[in-house]
Amino acid sequence: MEILQSEQPANRVSPKKLILHLSPKMFCKERSYLKHLAPCLIYVKFSSCSSTNGVEYETNNLDFKVGADGTVFAAQDMQLIPRQIAFMVTAWDYQAMERWDAIIRLLVGEKISSHSIHKQKGKKSTSLEIMQPPNDMLLPWPQHQNSNGLRRQKRDWVIPPINVPENSRGPFPQQLVRIRSDKDNDIPIRYSITGVGADQPPMEVFNIDSMSGRMYVTRPMDREERASYHLRAHAVDMNGNKVENPIDLYIYVIDMNDNRPEFINQVYNGSVDEGSKPGTYVMTVTANDADDSTTANGMVRYRIVTQTPQSPSQNMFTINSETGDIVTVAAGLDREKVQQYTVIVQATDMEGNLNYGLSNTATAIITVTDVNDNPPEFTTSTYAGEVPENRVEVVVANLTVMDRDQPHSPNWNAVYRIISGDPSGHFSIRTDPVTNEGMVTVVKAVDYEMNRAFMLTVMVSNQAPLASGIQMSFQSTAGVTISVMDINEAPYFPSNHKLIRLEEGVPMGTVLTTFSAVDPDRFMQQAVRYSKLSDPANWLNINATNGQITTAAVLDRESVYIKNNVYEATFLAADNGIPPASGTGTLQIYLIDINDNAPELLPKEAQVCEKPNLNVINITAADADIDPNIGPYVFELPFMPSAVRKNWTITRLNGDYAQLSLRIMYLEAGMYDVPIIVTDSGNPPLSNMSIIKVKVCPCDENGDCTTIGAVAAAGLGTGAIIAILICIIILLTMVLLFVVWMKRREKERHTKQLLIDPEDDVRDNILKYDEEGGGEEDQDYDLSQLQQPETMDHVLNKAPGVRRVDERPVGAEPQYPIRPVVPHPGDIGDFINEGLRAADNDPTAPPYDSLLVFDYEGSGSTAGSVSSLNSSSSGDQDYDYLNDWGPRFKKLADMYGGGDED
Repeated sequence: MEILQSEQPANRVSPKKLILHLSPKMFCKERSYLKHLAPCLIYVKFSSCSSTNGVEYETNNLDFKVGADGTVFAAQDMQLIPRQIAFMVTAWDYQAMERWDAIIRLLVGEKISSHSIHKQKGKKSTSLEIMQPPNDMLLPWPQHQNSNGLRRQKRDWVIPPINVPENSRGPFPQQLVRIRSDKDNDIPIRYSITGVGADQPPMEVFNIDSMSGRMYVTRPMDREERASYHLRAHAVDMNGNKVENPIDLYIYVIDMNDNRPEFINQVYNGSVDEGSKPGTYVMTVTANDADDSTTANGMVRYRIVTQTPQSPSQNMFTINSETGDIVTVAAGLDREKVQQYTVIVQATDMEGNLNYGLSNTATAIITVTDVNDNPPEFTTSTYAGEVPENRVEVVVANLTVMDRDQPHSPNWNAVYRIISGDPSGHFSIRTDPVTNEGMVTVVKAVDYEMNRAFMLTVMVSNQAPLASGIQMSFQSTAGVTISVMDINEAPYFPSNHKLIRLEEGVPMGTVLTTFSAVDPDRFMQQAVRYSKLSDPANWLNINATNGQITTAAVLDRESVYIKNNVYEATFLAADNGIPPASGTGTLQIYLIDINDNAPELLPKEAQVCEKPNLNVINITAADADIDPNIGPYVFELPFMPSAVRKNWTITRLNGDYAQLSLRIMYLEAGMYDVPIIVTDSGNPPLSNMSIIKVKVCPCDENGDCTTIGAVAAAGLGTGAIIAILICIIILLTMVLLFVVWMKRREKERHTKQLLIDPEDDVRDNILKYDEEGGGEEDQDYDLSQLQQPETMDHVLNKAPGVRRVDERPVGAEPQYPIRPVVPHPGDIGDFINEGLRAADNDPTAPPYDSLLVFDYEGSGSTAGSVSSLNSSSSGDQDYDYLNDWGPRFKKLADMYGGGDED
């Protein structure tokens, strides 16, 4: 490698100025390295390289370019500060399909004058001696002049950054730089580094040889994990005393293109309206590259790989290579033809260089959204239907339309309107939400006699307006012909309800009116007949042919069938059509009142004191008629019998009320029937004699009847009252005696001694017990042991063992008491006790005395002899109680109790 010095200042480089020449052999598979001999001179040594014909070069630093012959030159004017520049040069052999990378480091320093160079080539100067460090050494601490010359002021140097490529393959540890102080010629110095990557996590990424000052990297670096490290170099003597100030070391990890671009999403969804113009924005896709975004490694570029379907063009969309914005590039988007596009987008780093960059793909799904660019059209130009007259909410015809826009959207939903042919509004068109059909519906009944047919003109549109530039189709209008069917309509009464006025009491057979109906079917020859549907009082008749109404009885306004002076009757008019139809009409008769009801006296009963001037009776009248055939009323006493006017008198209060009082000074207590004549004010007036029952009784000082007086006034004498009181007393006495007798009898019943113990009284108790048996092992027993054998054969022939012989004693059997046929309840106890005594004294009653025969077990039996068993009783024991156990234990009592000697 050959380095040339620029004629311009050392910190400025012009384009196309040759800086270094690279031999193709430096890009070999083995190892290449750089040695720094001076700030502006670089030597590169290579070995074991094959032929390099057809090799192409490129660099990852935009400030430099590499020519076809390997010449590296500046691509533009650069202002360089004194520092170390590192970049990577890549060589591609497309014939062998191989690639080589090399890291180039350039040290930029101050320009050296020719005079200085000349002096260095000559005799060594006595005033200044510069020691050239070894080719792998940095002097971070400045060198000082010797004692014989001038001494410069000590200052710290600024160490250029150290660049380390990531993903290096080693071998490790790999030396980065050697650090030394000019004092190490005088005293031993120990070097150390501190900071992140050295003595702070991550630990021991870098280390340094404390004696030689060589600093190493111990493992591959990853710029995406950490892009730079800041360390401090320290120089101390063997005693740990600082001999130099700490120096800052900056280590930068050089980025390699080792990360593919990654899309944020693998699938992107976007939409664009159909018919959109070219350049319409659709969506944005984004990919991120973990590499350095300031270099080509992290500069991502986008492109569209494929588009599916490729209709109407294979390039319907384009993408901004830098931003990832997808826009339309061609016209012709039509949702009715293509509803969705699938676009594969590729993101490539290295500024989109497909040869060197890493790529990744994502899917963009672009949905073409619908716009109302298709007007609805009728499938046919004319429709027909028919409807019966006088029917509503009937669907007459279904109008079918076709719309290519998206179903069930405002661009597809149809709206129908009737333009002409229905001035009265008999029809409306409703939209079926599922099929989008128009349903012509009758909303107002049609009459065949008025309109036999309708010719409608209808138009269809969408809920959403048409898109700009789209015109309505002539097929959006159609005609609808509706025929009206004639049906048999019911006759109707023109005057319904019909009201007539007449006086009550008209005689039977009087013609009231003609209540006739009209048949609306003018084009049908039909006859109408009448009948009575509702006549609550059965007062009317109707002529079946002409509807003439006559009375069948006298009409009475005061009848219970009259409401507010009106009587209602309903009549039926029916034709003879097929099928027959009928209609109803209501006739209302307003009855005018006449004076046909005499007034009635009120009240019907009253009471008054036997002496006058203490109280009076207010009387009035009630009349079923209405004004003017009611009050004012006239109240008067009849002349016969004469005692009425002698004892009573009437005083008029007003037109409706009067007072009845005693005329004489005293009237005996009792009930009196007082007749009174009441006359109304009708024309002619009607009179009625009514009887009022007046109770005359003695009164106290307040004018109220006394109790005795009230009884006397009821018509009972003193003797009758005394007789009633005596009867009541006798009745109470009898009841008292009966109660006393019942209590005494109950007491006697409780005190009477029972013939038997109440616990043994089973007369009123029925006890039922279930039979309980053992298990299967308890069922194996011989019932014959409990029975009296007829013979001894079965006993004698029985196998060896215990044999039982029951012997029934022979003797006279005692007589048991005979229960009476109709026993008295009190004799039950005696009967049981007698039977118990007879059974105890009966030796023939089972169980019998038994003889048990045991077999001889023989010698050697494990059972001991029973002869050794002795009575444990020592001393005399009283066995006299055995005599109380009855005749069955008599022999035992004789044996042990010393019974009576025979």
